[in-house]
Amino acid sequence: MSLLLKFAALIDWINTRVGQFTIWLVLAASIISAGNAFSRYGFSLSSNAMLEVQWYLFAAVFTLCAGYTFLRNQHVRIDLISNRMSAKGRNWVDVIGIVVFLIPVAVMIMWMSWPGFVDSYVNMEESSNAGGLIRWPVRLLIPVGFGLLALQAVSELIKRVAFLTGHGPDPLEKPVEHGVAGGSDAQEGTK
Repeated sequence: MSLLLKFAALIDWINTRVGQFTIWLVLAASIISAGNAFSRYGFSLSSNAMLEVQWYLFAAVFTLCAGYTFLRNQHVRIDLISNRMSAKGRNWVDVIGIVVFLIPVAVMIMWMSWPGFVDSYVNMEESSNAGGLIRWPVRLLIPVGFGLLALQAVSELIKRVAFLTGHGPDPLEKPVEHGVAGGSDAQEGTK
């Protein structure tokens, strides 16, 4: 189990780095969006390439950050049900969901999107818009993003099995957030 947990830590490190880098793309997309609006309304100038860059960055944020979001346990969850379950129950539900749904679907999307990327790259597909960009970079985001999500699913599966077998902490337990003054509401309630 120790070797598997080290492998999970490596996957976590990869998705953390990708997520931290990708978060900056939100700023870049916002700046480009503001620049597009300023040039369009201020000078009646428009660029399809700049609009597409904005869309590509938006696509990159959502596809490349899926694994990072899963790592941070910030994905969509039905809290109404999961909050009523024990820690072991929540982890068992996640194990089943990861094995039965997440990994198969992520691998299937990755597998099915790869030929579209290859075809786009080989043919140097371009946007149908005048002055548009090449399409293969944005098509590459799909298999890469779902690959990162599938890897993170493996990492999360390892951590949940480690918890269920008594070899690790509960990966679903939310960390205590500290306030600006150094304390938190949760800590103050225990004093």
